[in-house]
Amino acid sequence: MLTENLIKEFSQAFGPPGFEDDVLALAQKHLPQGYAARRDSMLNLYIEKEQSPGLPTVLLDAHSDEVGLMVHAVKPDGTLAFTTLGGWTAAALVGQRMLVKNRAGQLVTAVVAAKAPHFGKDDAISLDQLVLDIGASAKAQVEANFAIGPGCPVAPKSDFEQRGDTLIGKAFDDRLGCAAVLEALHKLNGCTLDINLAGTLSSQEEVGLRGAKVCANHVKPAVAICLEGAPADDTLSDSSVSQTALGCGPMLRHMDTSMITNPRLMRFALNIAHEHNIPVQQAIRTRGATNGGSFHLANLGVPTLVIACPVRYVHSHNGIANLSDYNHMVDFTVALVKALNVDIIAGC
Repeated sequence: MLTENLIKEFSQAFGPPGFEDDVLALAQKHLPQGYAARRDSMLNLYIEKEQSPGLPTVLLDAHSDEVGLMVHAVKPDGTLAFTTLGGWTAAALVGQRMLVKNRAGQLVTAVVAAKAPHFGKDDAISLDQLVLDIGASAKAQVEANFAIGPGCPVAPKSDFEQRGDTLIGKAFDDRLGCAAVLEALHKLNGCTLDINLAGTLSSQEEVGLRGAKVCANHVKPAVAICLEGAPADDTLSDSSVSQTALGCGPMLRHMDTSMITNPRLMRFALNIAHEHNIPVQQAIRTRGATNGGSFHLANLGVPTLVIACPVRYVHSHNGIANLSDYNHMVDFTVALVKALNVDIIAGC
């Protein structure tokens, strides 16, 4: 229904942490009938409709931000010093194109400076050695002609491509989740449910799961389901220990550095996947975190599930994902929501 175009539009949208405006504007164009959207001062977007009194609320969440940069200072030679917004490696940035949003809201293409081999090798370059180059030659030129200065946000510049089930593009962490939240809400619209259903596109996940903290206080869900784009490990580890491989279905995360998943909710989810013949992968992560880390600690504790579409090379300009994994993530989410009720939630 929505899938391919929606994924492309979300992937291409500009939205580093704290500057998710374009992502929210896009989401508001695709609301299911009967739902209304509102945003708060942190640029969290709440997607809600009239609630049935007495029923618990299940929240579908995805974070709207992508990893990016922020201009720290303009140097005398016209290059831009920057700080990172989210986790980057220097190797993923060198030589890549970025988009700087200037004070007029215009996007200016920049290149992350890379030393040519003619001037010697950079064997161990670090992030603090990198600068952005927009083609200027002096600080005054940058400020006068480009309206760029400290605080200007920066996002990757990358094209989207689809080849069969293969998706290539930026920001799949977590724009795949954003698309999945909207698509699941569309598919569930009009269904008779034993719960109230709401959606959020939460801000600033990449800099500390911040927006989710505020969303949890506003919505007060009884259960939260976080839809994510998770790092695929099938090209990085032996197949015998790979837990997030492309084409093998969405990933269910038992734990990461921010959360141990409620085991009763996890058993329920695995049973639903089995009943509906939906392929899922089970992962245990000793690094990384998701919005689940904020939701499961909110209020008096919220049973929280993380369902993720595997993405190779996240936190770079070009991730690779599989459309069938995304579709299974949406179908799995729909099946879970239809099966949840007061008794199951109370048993968690």
